Amino acid sequence: MTAHPNPKATPDPDANPDANLNATPDPRPNPSVKNWLRERSELGVGVLLFLLGVLVLTDALTLDTDVTGRGPVGPATVPVVVGCGLLVVAVLLTVDVLRGGRGEAEAGEDIDLTEPADWRTVLLLAGVFLSFAVLIGPLGFPVAGALLFWGAAYALGSRHLHRDPLIAAALSFFTYGVFDKLLGVPLPGGPLMGVI
Repeated sequence: MTAHPNPKATPDPDANPDANLNATPDPRPNPSVKNWLRERSELGVGVLLFLLGVLVLTDALTLDTDVTGRGPVGPATVPVVVGCGLLVVAVLLTVDVLRGGRGEAEAGEDIDLTEPADWRTVLLLAGVFLSFAVLIGPLGFPVAGALLFWGAAYALGSRHLHRDPLIAAALSFFTYGVFDKLLGVPLPGGPLMGVI
């Protein structure tokens, strides 16, 4: 009895070296590379932080600073520190991800993703911020800021119509006093500050 060769057996690549030259390459990306990148998606955050750090440093180092006599800290100091910090965080995050570190999934959020977006709140807040931008010039920061704080509280669901305006006014006047009087950052006072 003689053995017949199996027609379904795989051909020996050493038998015909030109057999693999005519094979069509697979146009799809290598699934192992795609899976590797998907499992390390935090690398995108590292790249973004690195690019942001380079941008901040470039802007800080090309800043036109013709200021003398103000002490050792100039206007470029804080942007340089922030840019260096962004670069350090980007490198540390990238090294951690490449070593197998992964961010934990957010477990504290109680969000129903099937619910539609609350466009009423978004539009109310947008209207409040736009009104503040329009009213800060003629009314000044204390009045426009009080309307901003009260409107934001109302848009976000607070319905204490007697308490909220008082808290908003106190917060607005306190903010105006801290920035305009204590820190020396001029804010428009409006006609109300001319009377007081």
